[in-house]
Amino acid sequence: MFMYLDSPLAARSAPLLQRLDRSMSSVTIPPPACMLRPLEVPLRYLFGPGPSNVPPRILAAGSRPIIGHLHPEMYEIMNDIKRGIQYVFQTENNMTLAMSGSGHAAMECAVFNMVEPGESVLIAINGIWGERVAEIAERIGANVHRLVKSPGGYFTNKEIEQVEKHKPVLFFLTHGESSAGLCHPVDGIGDICRKHNCLFLVDTVASLGAAPIFMDKQNIDILYSGSQKALNAPPGTAPISFNDRACHKMFNRKTKPVSYLFDMAHLSNYWGCDGKPAREYHHTGPVSGFFTLRESLAILAEKGLEESWKKHKEVSAYLYRGLEDLGLKLFIPERDLRLPSVTTIAIPAGYNWRELLTYIMKHHHMEMTGGLGPSIGMVMRIGLMGYNCEKTNADMALHALADALKSCKKSKP
Repeated sequence: MFMYLDSPLAARSAPLLQRLDRSMSSVTIPPPACMLRPLEVPLRYLFGPGPSNVPPRILAAGSRPIIGHLHPEMYEIMNDIKRGIQYVFQTENNMTLAMSGSGHAAMECAVFNMVEPGESVLIAINGIWGERVAEIAERIGANVHRLVKSPGGYFTNKEIEQVEKHKPVLFFLTHGESSAGLCHPVDGIGDICRKHNCLFLVDTVASLGAAPIFMDKQNIDILYSGSQKALNAPPGTAPISFNDRACHKMFNRKTKPVSYLFDMAHLSNYWGCDGKPAREYHHTGPVSGFFTLRESLAILAEKGLEESWKKHKEVSAYLYRGLEDLGLKLFIPERDLRLPSVTTIAIPAGYNWRELLTYIMKHHHMEMTGGLGPSIGMVMRIGLMGYNCEKTNADMALHALADALKSCKKSKP
């Protein structure tokens, strides 16, 4: 519409335009200089405990055009993800989905939905992840009991029989304790939990795709993982699955879960797991993250789980030999208990581990890390998982370590 400046409409609009001018001129915080520069991200070899380098095919999946999170095509992708998780978990559980968040999101989802205030839980702690679950359970008012070992220690099934003494509703165990480099045996523990009417919750964030796990055969009631380790997707999505025993407890609560976002009463519908004909809006899922998770699961399905487990075992064994040739000591003495995806070495005598890792990053553009939580100051960690699980990468890591050991001065006698 054309408007003359001396028209009545123009006169009425003048105060509005003046207010608009004033509001536009009231900006006192200038654009930050960093936002006026292009994004720069260095290329690094991520040979730590995760995230790992993402293969081009998965990066390409993340660059696909965005679609609506409630579009039919998105639901089909989510259905694919569900079936992919069922494969990698080796489960037929209907209640299988991916959390919108990292592995911690799945960890909290499991505890929030399975445990009510005042209920007893038993947590196996031999690294940081048991500590985290214990804290989460305490925050929601659970009666937390702890089975504790030093980092790298493992629990016998006889020790786990203590479950009877505490009468817990839930027992937690980390399958792949990445802070110590331990892959914990799982066989028989699910049977113990069923014997004592206790649910069995297992963390496979660092082990999924790298070490065998069989959710149904091993009677695991709740299993979760993360996208950024051996699955090689970017961080931000977390597979999780609940069996019928877990669902019975979860959907017959006396109180609502403390989190709306992680409430499985809503998430089960969002993921089409509740049998209802229509999915209702719950939250906006990470669309691109689901694209990349779907692609990572497809790659693992094409490769085959058994082939992936075999590859991780072979490459880790190759790395062990190279580390021992350098005179380094593996932190987990029992070969069968070592986590294939994350290898831990005892800090070499006389060296400052931070200086070694800083040197490797500066001169080789390579990430390795120290310990985490209770293992800080005890270990250095090397992760070769998924896309990075190659002998050529093991050789690069060994060369970088040898150079660091040669170039860094011993800071202790």
